[in-house]
Amino acid sequence: MAACPCGSRKTTGECCGPFLARDALPETAEQLMRSRYSAYVAQDIDYLEATLWPALQRHFDRAATAAWSAENHWIGLTVLETREGGARDSRGTVRFIARYLAGGELREHREHSLFRRKAGRWYYVEALKD
Repeated sequence: MAACPCGSRKTTGECCGPFLARDALPETAEQLMRSRYSAYVAQDIDYLEATLWPALQRHFDRAATAAWSAENHWIGLTVLETREGGARDSRGTVRFIARYLAGGELREHREHSLFRRKAGRWYYVEALKD
């Protein structure tokens, strides 16, 4: 089995695979963040839209997201810090670095993300300003 793209050191089937297959829901904010990274790798735009905070979904730019996902070669993910975001929390934050090749150049996307849980399901809300 292949290693999960999110860098968890688990197989895809043990990690993000069940989320992307819609067989399970992430139990933590970090699991959702990792699965969203894996969705970029897999170019699963439906998953990215479905895991966006519901009030923001109507503004989701599918074409731009699909283009960004496809134009880059995803290299790896490093989770720097997770605060709150557990199975009993209503919000959480995750700091991470996503590495990718764009136009043959190695780039990094650094983000401090806010996640919220609604009706037992985690959603990505926004990138926070530090």
